[in-house]
Amino acid sequence: MGVTMDGTKQQRRGNTRQRIQDVALELFAEQGYEKTSLREIAERLDVTKAALYYHFKTKEEIIVSLFEDLTKPIEDLIEWGREQPHTLETKQEIIRRYSQALGGAEPLFRFMQENQATVRELRIGEAFKDRMRGLRDIIIDPEAPLVEQVRCISAMFTLHAGMFVMQDLEGDSEKKREAVLEVALDLVTQAHEGARKRG
Repeated sequence: MGVTMDGTKQQRRGNTRQRIQDVALELFAEQGYEKTSLREIAERLDVTKAALYYHFKTKEEIIVSLFEDLTKPIEDLIEWGREQPHTLETKQEIIRRYSQALGGAEPLFRFMQENQATVRELRIGEAFKDRMRGLRDIIIDPEAPLVEQVRCISAMFTLHAGMFVMQDLEGDSEKKREAVLEVALDLVTQAHEGARKRG
């Protein structure tokens, strides 16, 4: 988890498999998943189709591998969170790390939002829901009042909204990310304090 966003990007650039994934996502975004062929992906990468084939046999394999790679930090986070005490610090750290993981996976989530039929066919949607449930379970205190549980879940969705809804808002993207994170942290903090007052 210690790799900074830039470190991850640098690493991604040097790696053929990851270059294929990144270029495929770009093409899917530009002309749609259905209309993009493996040949076009190879052409844009300036490699032979055989070279591409060595890594991926189908477009589906590219998307599934991207999903697995980019949601791995979320899985690691859930593993980590399960071993931590249910303190406010833990929850804040989970939100911070989740914000970072989402930042790294943003092009993939945009793809998922725009290609819901494909996502359903490839069953990525189900796997993603499982990850969301896992995350929800480590952020929520099951014995907390319902309203505080809703606040915790809202913190997660605030980060999601930050990815999609906030793009049209004016302002620097880094500042927007910080603002979204601050709101998510506020929600988790309120939920924690509210649960203690009522408990």
